[in-house]
Amino acid sequence: MKLSGGVEWALHCCVVLTTATEPVPAARLAELHDVSASYLAKQLQALSRAGLVQSVQGKAGGYVLTRAPARISVLDVVTAVDGATPAFVCTEIRQRGPLAAPPEACTRPCAITRAMSAADAAWRAALAAISVADLAADVNADYGPATMSTIARWLATPQDGASGA
Repeated sequence: MKLSGGVEWALHCCVVLTTATEPVPAARLAELHDVSASYLAKQLQALSRAGLVQSVQGKAGGYVLTRAPARISVLDVVTAVDGATPAFVCTEIRQRGPLAAPPEACTRPCAITRAMSAADAAWRAALAAISVADLAADVNADYGPATMSTIARWLATPQDGASGA
């Protein structure tokens, strides 16, 4: 399974938003991550539609998390950006070809579907067990305890022309 690049950007934005005390404009998040503002806006809109972030309008507008970072899982973000479709979708290959099994012989998922479904469930459970707060703590652990506070200070520094969601 390959996740879209939008998942990575959305996760980074959620981690950064854990430091924000005021709404953060999309343009500011794009600048921080050196990514196109229009591309990042699509990811932020997906997070907003999923209820993970809220867009605040106006001169001091931008994006904020809608709940505590400990209550937003990595799976929540993945699902918001890429959807909930399983990585594997069975097409009932066993019912094709010269030795095809008849539909009445296929009353339960085949071994391949069971294995792939179990792997998908394990992957989703692992992502559900990691919160955005966990990721933010890991950033500090990986890069030093001042990392997230440095990001917060950078976000709080006024920028010319930065406005709105």
